[in-house]
Amino acid sequence: MSEHYWKKLGERAAQVLAQPVPPAPHSVPSPCVSLCLMHPSAGWCDGCLRTLPEIGGWSRASDEEKRAVWVQIPERLRKRQAM
Repeated sequence: MSEHYWKKLGERAAQVLAQPVPPAPHSVPSPCVSLCLMHPSAGWCDGCLRTLPEIGGWSRASDEEKRAVWVQIPERLRKRQAM
């Protein structure tokens, strides 16, 4: 992945998290970018930086649970860039 991609993912996370509450029920967007490749040592997808349980449970997750995943993405992004 290029630095441009990682910057865009970080910006998207900041936008999602800047909203104090979702504007409407079930409106928290998925971080999926249709690049599904699990990183073997990190345990998350190289595209969206979610774990398999987070990906599998996304459609059933509450908005609060989805936002909790978005909260973790910037830290995972920092770790991913350091790898």
